[in-house]
Amino acid sequence: MNASRIALVTGANQGLGRALVEGLATRMGPDDLVLLTGRNHQRVTDAAREVTQLPGTRARVEGRALDVTDTDAIARLADELRAQYGGVDVVISNAIARLLPEESQAERADEFIDVSNTATHAILRSFGPIVRPGGRLIVVASSLGTLGHLSPRLHHLFDGASLDQVEYAVESWRGAIHHKTAEEAGWPRWLNVPSKVAQVAAVRAVAAERRERDLMTNTLVASVCPGMVDTATSRPWFSDYSQAQPPSQAARAVLDLVFAEHVDPALYGELVRFGKALPWHDGTPLVEQDGLLKP
Repeated sequence: MNASRIALVTGANQGLGRALVEGLATRMGPDDLVLLTGRNHQRVTDAAREVTQLPGTRARVEGRALDVTDTDAIARLADELRAQYGGVDVVISNAIARLLPEESQAERADEFIDVSNTATHAILRSFGPIVRPGGRLIVVASSLGTLGHLSPRLHHLFDGASLDQVEYAVESWRGAIHHKTAEEAGWPRWLNVPSKVAQVAAVRAVAAERRERDLMTNTLVASVCPGMVDTATSRPWFSDYSQAQPPSQAARAVLDLVFAEHVDPALYGELVRFGKALPWHDGTPLVEQDGLLKP
């Protein structure tokens, strides 16, 4: 990647997003700019200042307020960065809505889907065209994003789907939740499974359209699973947290993918975990037991 690079991370106030910003700011140079984004202007401003003051920070870091549920705001920011800098070099979509086991999945569905899926679609649509040759467009997902974690009845909605078709499937799922027909149709009660499958399917759809051109220009589009991360968002959901990583450790594998000198065609468009592509059709549906997730 060339000098004067521009990087953007969404959901970057804390946890993995904050660690990704810190890693980018360390690995990029003094002429480069890392945009740390989140909903609250004061929080992102404070976070950017704190990262700037960390030992080892080399790049400039700026905080930008961005509500990822506002698709127009995403489009405006992309237009601004294209006008001001001619494009971007690294985009990492990381935002997620926090959900606790005791909360109603159905009542929180709109917020969760808007943050995790509608925002992902908007970022892919708005930022995909302005990622410069040699750039990286990454969506942070999870190993739950493989198709096998959904009922086979739903596979046709996402397997080989276009981005428009993924969006339609997500809105159909949302409608089924509101009409209380989701479980009857085969959708799992836990929102995170179809949400992550849809994220990965959206990335696969965009990547399929631009694969040949991107590989010629060493440009990467992919989703990534950072592994189990010890954060306030994920901790309440799992009974065994012995393998959880601190955010700084989880960020390293993501950043290694971002800064790899050459794009591996085997990883392009795939869900990548620790440098390896996870098979799209793998996985088995999960069930809830005593409020926790079990295979």
